Amino acid sequence: MAIAVIVTIPKDSAENLAKNLLEEKVCACVNVIHGINSYFWWEGKIDEAHESLLIIKTKESLFHKLKNMIKNNHPYSVPEIIGFDISQVDNEYLRWLNTQANADPTSH
Repeated sequence: MAIAVIVTIPKDSAENLAKNLLEEKVCACVNVIHGINSYFWWEGKIDEAHESLLIIKTKESLFHKLKNMIKNNHPYSVPEIIGFDISQVDNEYLRWLNTQANADPTSH
């Protein structure tokens, strides 16, 4: 099944993380949207951050590896990592996604 994963991250870290995820083939595509203003509870008070948003398209079977890569390469101690099932998707796009997101190095 195809999934989309959203991650907020400081702007100066966004493109490096996106490229690392693609190089490791744990996803097929990453959209980087700069200029996100986030407001959230942190350590007992309302905090804010100016961030970028990553929208990552991958396969459900790669989520665990993707999540671990994000955690190991993200500057936050608790990064936002939220996955959604993609139930409505164009068949051609889905075939492309399934071909490109393949963390098995023997299949390249």
